[in-house]
Amino acid sequence: MRSLLGIAALLGIASTPAVAADLAHARDGSGVYGYKDTPKLPWCDYLVHDCDRPAPKRIDTGKAGPPQAPPSDAIVLFDGRGLSAWEPTDWKVIDGCLETVGASMLNTRAEFGNYQLHLEWMAPNPPSGEWYNRGNNGVMLMGMFEIQIFDSWTEKIYPDGQAAAVYGQTPPLVNATRPPGEWQVFDICFTAPVFEGDKLIAPARVTMFHNGVLVHLDTPIYGETGHRIVPEYKRKVSRGPLALGGHHSPVRFRNIWLRPLSNP
Repeated sequence: MRSLLGIAALLGIASTPAVAADLAHARDGSGVYGYKDTPKLPWCDYLVHDCDRPAPKRIDTGKAGPPQAPPSDAIVLFDGRGLSAWEPTDWKVIDGCLETVGASMLNTRAEFGNYQLHLEWMAPNPPSGEWYNRGNNGVMLMGMFEIQIFDSWTEKIYPDGQAAAVYGQTPPLVNATRPPGEWQVFDICFTAPVFEGDKLIAPARVTMFHNGVLVHLDTPIYGETGHRIVPEYKRKVSRGPLALGGHHSPVRFRNIWLRPLSNP
């Protein structure tokens, strides 16, 4: 198999050292690829990016509908026009869509804690580039917890790296990905971690729908996400920006809005 020196940083949005690694394929002949030389995840029986972790069942969610109008109390982050809600960026607005440029992160100016998030994204069609760049992007909750964006219609990447996975931690319950070139919808309810000083009192959690289908239900987030690492909570914060992460794939976005939620 090919050596992947230097590619590691492209796969997880969090900045991690480049690691030489060899791809492996699942023993069951499914064609899923991943790794067998990574650390074991402490809360389950699988390695990080384990190719032998069961792949979520693929389901058909039907064709995408028109953009969903934001509720009256939502903070509109992108409506097809300007980028005033975001830090300065090279990303472009094209035909009313926000298109990824290069490998830069796009961060909101504001920081958030608990919230409901809606966004729509589309992987480029036809698929192009190396396997690790097929529609590769990510929704970075608080700028550090990645919900993966990926062309999981085309590619059989390791289950904890497919579309809608908590990257490097938990696969979605099902694979609800539509083909590239079609709009996908993420609806995310996120609860920020709670700390007392440097002590973690409650981990971050996420409930999520992908194309209208439940893919996470109160799923714990075990720490900051990254490539080929065991997650941990390094930054003891409960608020942060929403970010989108480029990986040299021209993924497009539309209709991004957020509703801050009060602490219970």
